[in-house]
Amino acid sequence: MTIKEQILEMGASALKASRQLSSLSTEEKNSILLAMAESLEQSSSDILPANKLDIAAAEKNGLTSAMVDRLRLDEKRLAAIADGIRQVASLPDPVGEVMAKWQRPNGIDITQLRVPIGVIGIIFESRPNVTSDAAVLCLKAGNATILRGGSEAIHSNRAIAAALQSGGESAGLPPNSIQLIPITDRESVQHLAEMDQYLDLIIPRGGAGLIEKVVSLARMPVIKHYDGICHVFVDSEADIEMAVSITVDAKTQKPGVCNALETLVVHQDIAQDFIPRAFAELHKRGVELRCDEQSLAISGGDGVKPAEESDWRAEYLDLILSVRVVNDLTGAISHINEFGSQHSDCIVTQNPSRSERFLQEIDSATVFWNTSTRFSDGEEFGFGAEIGISTDKLHARGPMALRELTSYKYLVRGTGQTKAQ
Repeated sequence: MTIKEQILEMGASALKASRQLSSLSTEEKNSILLAMAESLEQSSSDILPANKLDIAAAEKNGLTSAMVDRLRLDEKRLAAIADGIRQVASLPDPVGEVMAKWQRPNGIDITQLRVPIGVIGIIFESRPNVTSDAAVLCLKAGNATILRGGSEAIHSNRAIAAALQSGGESAGLPPNSIQLIPITDRESVQHLAEMDQYLDLIIPRGGAGLIEKVVSLARMPVIKHYDGICHVFVDSEADIEMAVSITVDAKTQKPGVCNALETLVVHQDIAQDFIPRAFAELHKRGVELRCDEQSLAISGGDGVKPAEESDWRAEYLDLILSVRVVNDLTGAISHINEFGSQHSDCIVTQNPSRSERFLQEIDSATVFWNTSTRFSDGEEFGFGAEIGISTDKLHARGPMALRELTSYKYLVRGTGQTKAQ
């Protein structure tokens, strides 16, 4: 069987499964999810050795420490993934929600009802927990899923997908509701993206190259998860201790993720006080700083590098931070809107009017006041596990969870009305 034939067969199976899934009750879906969580934990003896194979290959291939950490699983992380599944089971089911209801003058009743999308393809890189997050969210929203993970996590992904499907089937999950493409050949991406007879939506999660390729090939709607070039702007009226704490957390708590801080923007009136204190804390944590002329001069050049133009558009996903001093709030907003990726940006200030202006004028999916960009996350928003963070503006924006994995249809009820009347 060719790769194309294999993908088409998976698509046909997923479509059949999606029609069965759409008729499951909330209670049935929740029972399936709980069985999947239990199966995942019971399969640790298969999943963790598989993950060790991926970790060994990643280290041999020279992946950064941050990327290796994104791949790594242990008992604690596996338990957290299982807990995430249970959390999704506890969330309200969006399917069947009446979004609006009204009656027309001719007596026709119209109901707008939330329904599953159908079959969703998800292409992702690195993090094996995405296999579970994507599958369980799609399932709760009544969708079948075809997953295509990266080669760096192939062993982990296979083991996780097998545990989820087998555990779910024991509680009534239709066969082929969760399918993982078992090969890493790039040809599979093309065939998946072109399979519009079976696939209703495709979501690529990864680098810009992957996303651009999927967008160029896709014959169905695409929800994009582009770069996370996130900013913190320290205003002249910021509490310095708070600003240092937020900066350090946003950059170093987990540097290899899309909501980590990549560019620090500082008001010139606070720069002399803030920069030395912030840089000292960042140095302690091994952060490399790439500074514009003003921040370089304030730091004294100790342990920092001059920034290049490319640094303002860089998603480092590592312990590297670019720093720029601006004249005022207007300059900060201008810089962020020009160089950011419309993902997650923060202002630190004690001035409410400035914060409100920042919140309104920054054109990003999530905008923060006095809190770390690391909270740009479906779980932190109370959505449970997330499918990703969309930087699109149509259908879904920001952390994507259950509601964003549904569509809607109109139910129109009459009593014999005709257009000719």
